[in-house]
Amino acid sequence: MKHLLIIICLSITFSVSAQKKYQKSYFDNGQLKEEGWTKNGVKIKHWKFYYQNGTLKKQGSFKNGKPAKYWYFYRENGTKESAGHYVKGKKSKWWLFYDENEKINHKCQLKNNQKNGYCLRYMDEELIRAEKYKNGEKIGEWTDLKSFKKENSVWDLQ
Repeated sequence: MKHLLIIICLSITFSVSAQKKYQKSYFDNGQLKEEGWTKNGVKIKHWKFYYQNGTLKKQGSFKNGKPAKYWYFYRENGTKESAGHYVKGKKSKWWLFYDENEKINHKCQLKNNQKNGYCLRYMDEELIRAEKYKNGEKIGEWTDLKSFKKENSVWDLQ
């Protein structure tokens, strides 16, 4: 009976310590710095991070302490700066980059935190240039759609 009681107490202790907790941390000025879920001290699920002035800095999900899924990043004035996917803690797939007016000024395919694929550059919401990268190095550039289509497959842009 005594051993059974010890086993029950230990299992309750372990199950309580493995539970999810919603955590918040603050800057020295009392402003909220970050908030989100942890499990066993590791960030999981959705998190939000803030500038010292209280403006949202970035938000997204964590899986096993690493950024995962789709994230949004903001400037200190609150405007969108960028947004994109994380895979296994690294920037991957298409990322969007915004100007001060929140218009897309370029979008790039990334893999393992570096440009790997196409980058499309815009001015006043018009496509002005396409670039191609491999492992972070530019390997091609086109300034008109006709020459781009001649050398590339539009399906690569998906």
